[in-house]
Amino acid sequence: MLVAKGSMALTISPDAWFERFCRQPGVVLAEMSPSVLVASTILPGMPPADPVDRILVATAREFGYTLVTRDRHLLEYGTKGHIKVIRC
Repeated sequence: MLVAKGSMALTISPDAWFERFCRQPGVVLAEMSPSVLVASTILPGMPPADPVDRILVATAREFGYTLVTRDRHLLEYGTKGHIKVIRC
């Protein structure tokens, strides 16, 4: 979406970038289980309004992942102790 909106420029296609990213050590794709999708609708505190952000949060909570992001809403939610985040 960021590339399509012109907010991010890549020297390779988004597909190629994603494939390279997924081959990095420690990167694991999480499954989209119905329970995670439902959990994204009932998050504690004041979760981000964006549905995709909520799915990311629910996935991180379910599997104990740390989100690496610069999204201010996710970083703010992390400061409340609901998820682990690292600013990038």
